[in-house]
Amino acid sequence: MLDVCLLGTGGMMPLPNRWLTALLIRYQGRKILIDCGEGTQITLKMLGWGFKTIDVICFTHYHGDHVTGLPGLLLTIGNSGRTEPITLIGPTGLKKVVEGLGVVTPELPFDVNLIEVSEDKAKETKIEINKGFFIKMLPVEHRITCFAYLVELERLPKFIPEQAMKLNIPQHFWKNLQQGETVKIMDKIYTPEMVLGEKRKGLKVAYCTDSRPVAGLKGFIFDADLFVCEGMYGDEEDKDQAKKKKHMIFSEAAELAKEGRVKELWLTHFSPALTEPKTFLNNALDIFSNTKIGEDRLTKNLNFIEENLI
Repeated sequence: MLDVCLLGTGGMMPLPNRWLTALLIRYQGRKILIDCGEGTQITLKMLGWGFKTIDVICFTHYHGDHVTGLPGLLLTIGNSGRTEPITLIGPTGLKKVVEGLGVVTPELPFDVNLIEVSEDKAKETKIEINKGFFIKMLPVEHRITCFAYLVELERLPKFIPEQAMKLNIPQHFWKNLQQGETVKIMDKIYTPEMVLGEKRKGLKVAYCTDSRPVAGLKGFIFDADLFVCEGMYGDEEDKDQAKKKKHMIFSEAAELAKEGRVKELWLTHFSPALTEPKTFLNNALDIFSNTKIGEDRLTKNLNFIEENLI
């Protein structure tokens, strides 16, 4: 139902064997990109999922390794034949950043819509991208304003055909009711609540880079199916450096995953000096067993459990 790809795993600068951290999420053929550092379009091309259906680009913050790939990517999307508008989402300052980077992209075949969210409004912001498909954000702790993101796909409640038959609702209206639509038949009105069961668990993907492990993250990522989190440093001895630079070490990301009861943790945003992240994997595994060292273009397909839709 949701395809997830970690396009790159690097922090600060791209390396010959490591692109900068960015996450791509695909739902029903449409895509959301989170962060777009230098070279993001190259690893996107290597992935092979295409450019034309990228509808939304979110930014955690405006350091260069998270934004400077935007002009080239927009030009490439334009060359793919897209004419539909694209939405960009980010903290306050988005308009200024896009205007600056946009100097080299003066003519695009599509409109660019901006959703600029202030830090004090971020917690209450919930953006619906498609029906039942949402983006949420949380301010975290970095040297500049920075957001963590949660992409959530709500699951339709289970349809109860026995109830629909009891109400004599024609079968060709069942799907409308399951999709949350009210149906009028002659002089009678039928609402979804009449034929649907309790709300069911959907799918959640959480993403956090460039932050200390702030208290609010535990609740924000709670019960996520996948948590993609920075591990700038792997060695426990680098904890003071992580605090100074407002980043995390592997064990801190693992503690968040454990406390947030997520299903799986991918570590990413490695320091250029961290040439062999797997060397320190046990520092995370000892705390949260379902931890993976991120790799460029690591992918996963997330599906509803025991899905039973009409």
